[in-house]
Amino acid sequence: MKNILTSLAAASMCILPVFAEDSDSQPKLSFSPTGRILMDGAVYLGGNGNVTDENDTKFVNGVAIPDVRLGAKATYGKWKAKIDVGFSYGKVGLKDTYFEYDFNPANLVRVGYFVPQWGLNSETSSSMKQTYEEPTSNEFFYANPRLLAAMWVYDKDQYFAGTSIFAEQGVMTQNASEMGKQAWGAETRLVWRPRHSDGDVFQIGSSFNYSTPTADDHTGFDYSANFPSRVSKVTLLEANIDNARGLFKMTPELLIIKGNWALEAQYYYMNVSRKDGFRNYQAHGAYGIVRTLLIGSRYNYSHADAGVATPAKGSLELVLGYNYTDASDKKAGIRAGIMNDINCTLNYYINSWMLARLRYSYTNVHDRDVENLLPKRHVNTIEARLQVIF
Repeated sequence: MKNILTSLAAASMCILPVFAEDSDSQPKLSFSPTGRILMDGAVYLGGNGNVTDENDTKFVNGVAIPDVRLGAKATYGKWKAKIDVGFSYGKVGLKDTYFEYDFNPANLVRVGYFVPQWGLNSETSSSMKQTYEEPTSNEFFYANPRLLAAMWVYDKDQYFAGTSIFAEQGVMTQNASEMGKQAWGAETRLVWRPRHSDGDVFQIGSSFNYSTPTADDHTGFDYSANFPSRVSKVTLLEANIDNARGLFKMTPELLIIKGNWALEAQYYYMNVSRKDGFRNYQAHGAYGIVRTLLIGSRYNYSHADAGVATPAKGSLELVLGYNYTDASDKKAGIRAGIMNDINCTLNYYINSWMLARLRYSYTNVHDRDVENLLPKRHVNTIEARLQVIF
């Protein structure tokens, strides 16, 4: 905790000179703290049937604090800045750390370390997923990592667009000499929303991404996802794609809001181009979510993020979801697994900064041919979370 506070103090010293001005004619500096704490508990049923100490990882009932963050936000006229420092399982690291300039209400540029716009899930942080944890497809297809990037966003009337260029995530922990080579990529999210008022939304869009190899000395890609829980971390899907040239992926999205009902859906497709006679690797997946406010009048629309706004305090929400991911491509010789997940989540928005969640999910995987992982596995998970965010 001392290291976190020291980092925040140093960051504040860096932010203030950028925004501070002596003249009374200049805009005023606004500075506010941010933070979050997640407290989880989980019970796993039927998940350890064929697991031995030498084969795969066991699910263990327990509790955890998977995420603690402290940070600060600052605004000065058209300028904004943010820094977050996170603590998770004994590790301290930077989270959102960026500068932003708002040219006008419809255009902004952001530079730093953050989650670029790509797909519907980029409009919510990792702790604000309506399904408790993000859909497995979103995790496996590496849809919303935090990256060192530059992003332009256009947000006006029926149209929303976010376009980014970025470096691989490893640049945050290694210098260029250590890496030998740095991977890069570019992506965009394009949205059309003919209806976009509170309680009445119809929105479609699609996101596209191209990336160069990041793994195996920048000749391949490593893609994986865990079972949807952070108390016990157990691998669900795992693919090592070698001899790679580059990667293309896309995700169409759909959002419909009608009063106190909402529907969200995405489809994912990925193709890894390979060299030296190796067959290209392809994977795909999809999820659908139905949301309803059991207590609360309607869902509101978050224009700046092109998604559903956080429900008002006192709201009680029921979320039903299904997720399918096929990460196995036999023609490419990679059997990373095929998974299904059904889930049900209750979210109670206690007030503007506290949220309680309760979730049940059934998750299974088969067609895996991965070292130290069973070919197939399933688990029933019951989880609860209390989170504080400010």
